[in-house]
Amino acid sequence: MHAALREQVRERANNRCEYCLIHQEHDAFYVFPVDHVIARQHDGPTQLDNLCLSCFRCNSHKGPNIASIDPVTGSLTSLFHPREDDWDEHFEWDGALIIGRTPRGRATVKLLTMNHPDYVLLREALIEEGEFPP
Repeated sequence: MHAALREQVRERANNRCEYCLIHQEHDAFYVFPVDHVIARQHDGPTQLDNLCLSCFRCNSHKGPNIASIDPVTGSLTSLFHPREDDWDEHFEWDGALIIGRTPRGRATVKLLTMNHPDYVLLREALIEEGEFPP
């Protein structure tokens, strides 16, 4: 992937994970990778409309998945697609927790472990400092 394309993805995302919305400056351990929303192994192209910025945790849990099970209905459902879906339609904040509002949101929260205790603690600290949510 060309550096210019990676930079376009970062700028569009304002250096935030497009899944959990954490800012790159709040993750001192990893540089956020650029994620193929539809993985290359599923013929997802390396072009701007199929790329998003993702924190290490969301990226590593998402992997090549494009669907998961909604924990409420038990149905297989597509994951949140940052290029096609509106974040506020599928997710909401409950303090430092990300709550899935739709089957797609719930499946994404569960698969990506968006409420992992480490990230919840980080978001709680950022909320106390007035830096979160975005």
